[in-house]
Amino acid sequence: MRRDIFQAIADPTRRAIITLIALQAMTPNAIAENFNTTRQAVSKHLRILTECELVKQEPRGREVYFSLEINKMKEVDKWLEQFRQIWETRFNQLDDVLATLKKQQK
Repeated sequence: MRRDIFQAIADPTRRAIITLIALQAMTPNAIAENFNTTRQAVSKHLRILTECELVKQEPRGREVYFSLEINKMKEVDKWLEQFRQIWETRFNQLDDVLATLKKQQK
């Protein structure tokens, strides 16, 4: 079953997992140590993130390491970019208004 990427990142625990593995690949046990929950619950979150292709698994010896799939995160960034541009435009307009008001006070 392929899940929606935005549904997956809507969960705060999954976002925290993404933040953890963004810097380095980690085993499920190492990830679970950062949460006040069971390893099984973390594994369920990892399964959902894997189904969305947000994380990838890499077997190393007897362990499996999870790391972030950067290309999939770019899809999220691309969607957010449209809103970033709107807000940047509005902040620039606000800066212009404030600069005009400051000049008028002098």
